[in-house]
This record gives sequence, structure tokens and C-alpha cells, in this order.
Amino acid sequence: MREQLETIQTDALEKIGQAADTKELQEIKVAYLGKKGSLTTVLRGMGKLSKEERPVIGEMANKVREAITEALNAKSEKLELVALEKQLEKEAIDVTLPGRPINVGGPHLLTKIVEEIEDLFIGMGFEVREGPEVETDYYNFEALNLPKGHPARDMQDTFYLTNELLMRTHTSPVQARTMREFDGQKPVKMICPGKVYRRDTDDATHSHQFTQIEGLYVDKNVTMSDLKGILDVFAKKMFGADREIRLRPSFFPFTEPSVEMDISCKVCGGEGCSVCKGTGWIEILGAGMVHPNVLSMAGYNPEEYTGFAFGMGPERIAMLKYGVNDIRQFYTNDIRFLKQYHNA
Repeated sequence: MREQLETIQTDALEKIGQAADTKELQEIKVAYLGKKGSLTTVLRGMGKLSKEERPVIGEMANKVREAITEALNAKSEKLELVALEKQLEKEAIDVTLPGRPINVGGPHLLTKIVEEIEDLFIGMGFEVREGPEVETDYYNFEALNLPKGHPARDMQDTFYLTNELLMRTHTSPVQARTMREFDGQKPVKMICPGKVYRRDTDDATHSHQFTQIEGLYVDKNVTMSDLKGILDVFAKKMFGADREIRLRPSFFPFTEPSVEMDISCKVCGGEGCSVCKGTGWIEILGAGMVHPNVLSMAGYNPEEYTGFAFGMGPERIAMLKYGVNDIRQFYTNDIRFLKQYHNA
């Protein structure tokens, strides 16, 4: 049996040394150390040995197993290294080749417009406020002088989650919440950007989801002339120093008096063209003095405090400023469209 073990070790080490790949090495391992391997077969005959021979042969068998195992591990590491070197040679990179350009993304055009508007109004002393997109009927309508059953609600039909919860139709609820938070005790000067929702048919100028930025200034002795001055600065900063503005009477339930603001057409310089439909003016936003009812519901004394509010759509600002003719382009994620404005 001792001679058998010596022969097994010699043969196994020789074959391990000659193994060409890991598959062949695995076959050698099974042939000598597996359940039906040569070494296992020899060890099964130890029961026929005397008590004196068993420990001697057992120790020798363990040494043979260790020798074969160490040789297998060493050969395996060597074969893996050889395989790695071949793979590296096959996948070698020519570092002298010119580099491939990496496409660099950029902010979405709407994001740029919103940030530009925020920076402008922050510079005029406004703070940026945000609120929930899932809003209560009270803050979305009632706190803004639109009680249940008011016909003006039809202009802002939206998506209801329950009878009292809905997707907000404008960012005006943020104004109502902020005034309620201040409880009529201090002035409010804020803008509130965010997404809004209305049940509308999508086309080139309408979308069921869009963005809006509204502004509010409430304090003592705030007048319509203050509103006009702020909007004039906004128009000239966004569209150019040569832009003129005009205010037209309009109606909004939460302001009184209410106005629509137009800017002079950049294309024709106010002479009249197809862009401005021959009028020389382009509608840009709505505004007005905060309705006394809205002030009262928020805790302000309308005899002591006045204020103005305005609301605009960044999509419309972007469409006018950069000549985009379809609002859906902002939401279809067409990389060809988006890349045009990375450096806008």
C-alpha cells in the first residue's frame, strides 16, 4: 500500500505538471482525489491493515493528499495567470488612438427659464416658496375667492382624487398657505414655481401638465404702479431692454382689478406681423391687485394691507424667447430638440 501511495503521488504530480488548462486540471483532481479516485480507492483498503500499520499509512496518505492538493492549487494559479495574460493581449488598447468624445448633457430649457426667472425676482427681494401638488379644494379654490359652485371654476377644471383632494390647477395655493402662515402679521414677498395640472386637450399650445410661476407682494401701501414697475423690469430682463409692456383689463376671481400683460412684438417691433397676429403685441401673463376677500381669508386687514399677484407660464416664456412653436416639444424627450438649447 505504501508503494501504491508513492506511485499515486508521482503520477498525479507528473500529470498536474503537464496539464494544459483548467478543465484538464479538474479532471486530474477528480481522478485522484474524487470519491472514486485512486487515492480514495487505496484508503478504503486500510481496514485490512494491522493496528500498527494503520497510523503510518494514514499519515502517509494525508501527506500524499496534501502534496497533490498543493500542486493542484499552484498549477491552477499558474494557468489562471496565463489565461489572464492571453486575454490582456487579446484585449489590448492602443493608447495612441484619438479619444472618443463624450456626450455632455445640460439643464432642460424649462429648468433654465425657471432658474433665470427665480434669479431675477430674488434680486428684487422676493423669496422662493413651494407647496404640494396634491392640494385641497379649500386652498386651490375657496381661499382664492372661488367658493364651491362658482362658475369661474370651469376655467380650471382639473383631476380630482376625492371630493376634497385634487391636482392643483395653479401655484396660487402656495400664496394662500404662505399668507395663512404669516397670519396677517407681516408682509409677504414671494414667488412660487412648480408643476400644475388641468384637464385639457394636448395640442401645440396646451398641455394637461405644465409649469407655472406666480408672484405675490402684500404689504402696506402696495399699489398698481408697483406691479407695473416690477413687470416692466421682468419683461426687459427676459426679452430685451427695448421691449415695451401694456396692461389690459381682464378678470381673475382672486384679483381686483385684474389685467393681462402684453409685450411688444420682437419680430416686427410693434408694427404688426403674423407672430403677433397684426397687433404688435403678444400676451405674456396675468396679474392684478389681490382681492380683499383673499386678504381677509388669510388673516390680513384689507383696510390696512394691499398687494398684487401675477402668474406666468415658463413654457410660454421659453416659446417666445427661443422660437419654440409646440409646447409638446418640452415633454417628448427628443434629444434632437433638447441638444439645441444646452448652451442657450
